[in-house]
Amino acid sequence: MGTMTWTDAAALDELFPGEVMALDFEGGHEVAFYRLGDEVWATANACTHGPGRLCDGFLEGHEIECPLHQGRFDIRSGKALCAPLTQGLRTYPVKIESGRVYVALE
Repeated sequence: MGTMTWTDAAALDELFPGEVMALDFEGGHEVAFYRLGDEVWATANACTHGPGRLCDGFLEGHEIECPLHQGRFDIRSGKALCAPLTQGLRTYPVKIESGRVYVALE
């Protein structure tokens, strides 16, 4: 595995605890960012089950619920937690430096 390329995504202050923010990046990556306390996770924004956007869903603890069919994913691992989901979410590495949030897209 090569060196990760980090992309500056947002200021940490732009991500509000307990909320989800979606950002678009080059190459067609639409990424949802989740902040809990001082930690941030990132996953693909599209539900694996249908056309739902997870940034419109409900974040409860480390679980995001799709707004369409109430499927839930663990934002830390991308694991699908219940029906109707059968496929996990892509997750992206995140780091926080000097008040900025960086994501590795590849």
